[in-house]
Amino acid sequence: MDEVAPAIPKRWQATGLPPEVTSFVGRRHEMAEVKRLLSGARVVTLTGPGGVGKSRLALRVAADVQRAFPDGVWLVELAGLESPELLAGSVNEALAIRDVSHRPPVEVLMDHLRDKRALLILDNCEHLLRACAVLAGTLVRSAPSLRILATSRQALGIAGEQTMVVPTLPLPPPPGPGALRPFAEPPAQSEAVRLFTERATAVLPDFTLTEANRPAVEQICRRLDGIPLAIELAVVRLRALSPEELLARLDDRFRLLTSGSPATLPRQQTLRALIDWSYALCTEKEQLLWERISVFADGLDLEAAEAVCSGEGIDHEEVVDLVIGLVGKSVLIREDPPSASTATRYRLLETIRQYGREKLVASGQEGTLQRLHLDHYRRLAAEAYARRFGPLQVAWLGRLKLDHANLRTALEYSLTEAGDASTALGMAADLLYHWITSHYLREGRHWLDLSLLGGAGPDEARGRALWSNSWLAVIQADVVSAATMLEEAGKIGGRAGHEPIQGYVALYSGMIAMFRGDVDLAISLYEEAAECHRADDDPAGQALALVRLCLAHSFRGDWSRSVSAGETCIALCDAHEEGWHRAYAMMALGIGVWCQGDARRAAELEKESLRFNRSLDDLLGIGVNLEVLAWIAAAGDDHRRAARLLGILEPVWQVIGAPLSGFGHLTRYHDECEDRTREALGKQAFETLVRQGSKMRCDEAIAFALEERAPRGEPSGEAEEPSPLTRRETEIARLVAQGLSNKEIAASLTIAQRTAEGHVEHIMTKLGFHSRAQIAVWTGEHIRNADGDRPTGT
Repeated sequence: MDEVAPAIPKRWQATGLPPEVTSFVGRRHEMAEVKRLLSGARVVTLTGPGGVGKSRLALRVAADVQRAFPDGVWLVELAGLESPELLAGSVNEALAIRDVSHRPPVEVLMDHLRDKRALLILDNCEHLLRACAVLAGTLVRSAPSLRILATSRQALGIAGEQTMVVPTLPLPPPPGPGALRPFAEPPAQSEAVRLFTERATAVLPDFTLTEANRPAVEQICRRLDGIPLAIELAVVRLRALSPEELLARLDDRFRLLTSGSPATLPRQQTLRALIDWSYALCTEKEQLLWERISVFADGLDLEAAEAVCSGEGIDHEEVVDLVIGLVGKSVLIREDPPSASTATRYRLLETIRQYGREKLVASGQEGTLQRLHLDHYRRLAAEAYARRFGPLQVAWLGRLKLDHANLRTALEYSLTEAGDASTALGMAADLLYHWITSHYLREGRHWLDLSLLGGAGPDEARGRALWSNSWLAVIQADVVSAATMLEEAGKIGGRAGHEPIQGYVALYSGMIAMFRGDVDLAISLYEEAAECHRADDDPAGQALALVRLCLAHSFRGDWSRSVSAGETCIALCDAHEEGWHRAYAMMALGIGVWCQGDARRAAELEKESLRFNRSLDDLLGIGVNLEVLAWIAAAGDDHRRAARLLGILEPVWQVIGAPLSGFGHLTRYHDECEDRTREALGKQAFETLVRQGSKMRCDEAIAFALEERAPRGEPSGEAEEPSPLTRRETEIARLVAQGLSNKEIAASLTIAQRTAEGHVEHIMTKLGFHSRAQIAVWTGEHIRNADGDRPTGT
């Protein structure tokens, strides 16, 4: 299996905006107006019909102003969220706030943003209007430096909100006398025509706007009212039609809707008419697939399409060709997989998805497709749980993360419209490792709590849901709820004779005992759990028990037993080619061997564990690894390193919400490390080094902890930012700085001129620039030359 690329965000939260995959055209006036509104209002809402470009405008403005918000610009995409109760949690998720405490999500969000100068983009609020309004109002009252930019088909309606109706793109003037004289200067392109031309070039690289086709192109843009999405959908037809033929067919379709002059077609119906046309151009089976795919919340892969959408008119083997057909017609958007081990994914634009959903509802098949969707993701969750301890573990966890919105939609349908709490109970329990490793712990408790309230369910399923939920509660330090759930689970296990339930009840009861300081009871319960899981041939449960035994024995000072438990766990994991439990076993063993006096081996174990936790973006595991490395450094009198590591930990624990969550008994080592380091360095030096550590970027901090070479310079907290440009973009930026035109760049690099233009546009977008001169200045200040030195300017 390919190594998973590090997923650590830029700092300890995922600041940033999605890359633009197509060029942004025009909107200078609108951008200026939105910026003006943001400078004076706390909440700005962009309104307008679907397809007019609200989201794209918001993202471009956000990219331009992000330097004014040092604490980040955050995009929260709400189109796939249906439950208002999950809104605050979804915003926490988008901001990478991995708070594992039991506090309400809104409270966590308020605390996090309270002193932040940040911009929050709430995209597609219309279906959650009231919830978004309440949340926005709450946040701006609690965070005085926060700005919110929302997009919605209607205003939020809260005090202090400023709204701007996003207009369609400016259109070319209607042709007048002499407009087409052969020797006249070519007219300036309107923004609508520019968009048409740029998208046409992407569809047909040889397309150019000429005096011959300009009248048809301009009339097409006028017929489409300058609606960006309508223009983009129409341009796809150029694969088969000339602009003149496209115009004629547009007029035919619009005339059918108006029973007369197409000029009388209301603007809100223009996009609908064009989507109707796209639908009509699909084969019957492609139309059927479009409708069925609309049940997916946020994209899908081919396997999901085959599982959910085949049958009743579509054979299983036909799905792949139908998907290819919908991609070719620009109904489905193909997305490149994030890694070589991940399947290609597809998605519908929200306006296109809503159209398909309307058709599905009208067909009377919505409930059937929702049930098929639920069944597919129930099977997916079950298979991921079965693979939780083995070589495919990381790949399956990554797959669940990509499909989180679909998993959420399936659970919600199961608990509401389907009224099937039993299925939700098993599915939520099967997703236990997803809730923990993908930072959805709070949401996991939400679904397990609802499922447990929804009905008794089979004894075994309810018992497993109870102990699964108790683990999440223990991590949240909600030991009272955990103990209550374990008591019920224990009764079920005893009554039904389920050894696995009894083993996990013992395991998590041991964690509660450890939390309460009863080490002897904890060890006894861990040993009972290990024996139960060994007898039941459950290596995952056995590994968890051994990790906890390793920690408990080292806490009591029984170093030999601690090391024995840790080494046994690592051997068990190695036998199954398992990674996540092994990383925690190495962390626990590192503490044991450090307490024995082998600091060098301890540091090696912690670093190896840290590398894996970095690959999985397990911030809790990273935090514990950094803690132990700080303790090792302080005990070895490397107090400057210890202080920096303690500083690095500050934002880590702030994001998680609780230091050493789930490992609270280790707090004494942290306190001893901090006291020893402060005493050795003196208060001023200690605080300076801690502050430097707290300001490090993630990549820099991890490199420092691993004692690898930092990406650039010394890890001082003042280190240079890594370049936001790719290698190719960096190469092109150098050529721009040398004064080369796009045509000259294309010739120099043997690429198409359009490709060079696209790279230059992406560079401007990433850097928030609007001219090549700005790129040149930035290149001189930030990009090293081929010898690794910065340009001197001479």
